[in-house]
Amino acid sequence: MKSTQRLLLGLLLAGFAWAAVAQGYPARAVRMIVPYPAGGYYDLLARTIGQKLSEGWGQPLVVENRAGANGIVGTELVAKSAPDGYTLIMGGIGPHGINPGLYPKLPYDAVRDFVPVVHVASAPNVLVVHPTNAARSVADLIAAARAKPGELTFASNGTGSSNHLSGELFKAIVGVQLVHVPYKGSAPAVTDMLGGQVTMLFGTMADVLPHIRSGKLRALAATSARRIPALPDVPTMAEVGIAGYEAIAWFGVLAPAAVPADVIARLNQDINRALQAPDVLEKISMQGSSEIVGGTPEQFGALIRAEVVKWQKLIRDSGTKLD
Repeated sequence: MKSTQRLLLGLLLAGFAWAAVAQGYPARAVRMIVPYPAGGYYDLLARTIGQKLSEGWGQPLVVENRAGANGIVGTELVAKSAPDGYTLIMGGIGPHGINPGLYPKLPYDAVRDFVPVVHVASAPNVLVVHPTNAARSVADLIAAARAKPGELTFASNGTGSSNHLSGELFKAIVGVQLVHVPYKGSAPAVTDMLGGQVTMLFGTMADVLPHIRSGKLRALAATSARRIPALPDVPTMAEVGIAGYEAIAWFGVLAPAAVPADVIARLNQDINRALQAPDVLEKISMQGSSEIVGGTPEQFGALIRAEVVKWQKLIRDSGTKLD
C-alpha cells in the first residue's frame, strides 16, 4: 500500500473512531471546572446546568472548584487536560476576556487553547450612586466630574474586575478623570457605597439590585446594550448619549482545544436544551438580573475573540496594572 493510501486510510479510521466516541458520549462522569470559589455566580451556573445534564445523560457531571490567581489556576488546568470532552470549564469574562490583557505571561491562550461550547448567560453592571448624591442622571454625574476633575471616585471589586473596567471604559469614552478605589471583593465595595464613602459604583446586578429596590442606592444607567428586565425604568448608557458603551459580564462553557466536533455539537445541543428548562431559567436568571443566552459555538467564539481585543486595548490605554 502506498504511503498516501495508508495516510488516507488512517485518517478515515480516526474519523470513524471519533464518531464512535461522540455517539456514545458521555460514557462516564464528566467534570466541569469552576475557576473560582464555591458560592459565586460561576459556581451557580455550573451546578444548575450540571444537574440538568446529569439527569438527561444518566451520567454524573461533577463540579470542581479550582480557585486561585484570578481564575488562572482552574483555567490552565482545563487548557492542559485531555481533549476528550470529559473535562469542561465554566469560563467567562474574567479568565477568557480580561486576563489576556491583564497578565503579560498568562499560562494559557484564551482563544487558541480552548474550543467554545455555548454562551450561557450575560449580566450587565449598573451605575449607582448614593441617594444623597445630587446627581439624578448620568449627565449630572459627568458635569460634576468635569467640574471637579480627579475628585470623584468609583469603587470596584478589585483591579481588573468587570466593574473596574466598566469604570475605565466610562472614563475613556466620556473623557473624565475619576479615581479608582479597588476593594478585595464586592462586599466591602458595596458596603462603602452604601455608606457614601465613594461617589459611584458600576455594580453587578446581584450585588446592587436589592439596594436599588430598597432605595438605598440610586441607579443611573445600565451598562448593557438593552435595558435590564428587572430595572425597566433605568436607561442604558447609549440611551443617555454615551455611544459605543457596552460592558457586560458573560459566562459560558468551553472545552480544551481539539475536542472532537461531534462532542462539542452534542454538548451545545444538550446545554441549550437545559437552558430552556423553566427551573433552570428561574434559578440562573436571578430574578431577571441576568440574560440567558445560548446559541452556537461559533457565536460564542466570536464574542470571546472580540472581548479579548476590546479589553486588551482598554487595559493598555488606561495603564491598568495589578496592585
